[in-house]
Amino acid sequence: MFTDYRTSLFSMYLYLTGNPNALPNWEFKNNAPIDILMVSFSLLIAVYLMNLLIGLLNIAIQRDNNRVSYLLQKATILSEIELFYLLPNQRRWKTWFPDVIYYHANIDKSRRKIKEINKDGEWKYDTEFLEIRKMRENLLKKLNIRDRRQQK
Repeated sequence: MFTDYRTSLFSMYLYLTGNPNALPNWEFKNNAPIDILMVSFSLLIAVYLMNLLIGLLNIAIQRDNNRVSYLLQKATILSEIELFYLLPNQRRWKTWFPDVIYYHANIDKSRRKIKEINKDGEWKYDTEFLEIRKMRENLLKKLNIRDRRQQK
């Protein structure tokens, strides 16, 4: 099998697919180097495939962790497309760009996050915009959260 380059490649292909009869002309008992090479090849391939599997799992885990960065990148790309690649009349289409976008949020997570923001003092209460104040009061009322200013 190893007298020609093509037949040696075919023999290695058969060995890789699990056919140990790809080396019929070799006597394994008398050739210790062949035995050592076969065992080391099998072990190295097993280690290599395990490392490949671990790497693929690591990529899958990182993909879940990078969901926020993915969404930010997507928003950036969409805004660039809207600004630079659409004609002005296309930007006015209500089917593509509605005036109101509805967002469904988990109530428990929203309540937890707002309480955390209120505790840290990140939420600025002295805004000059009446609409923002009304939206905040409305949100706090819907989530049954007392205003931080009222707690004092």
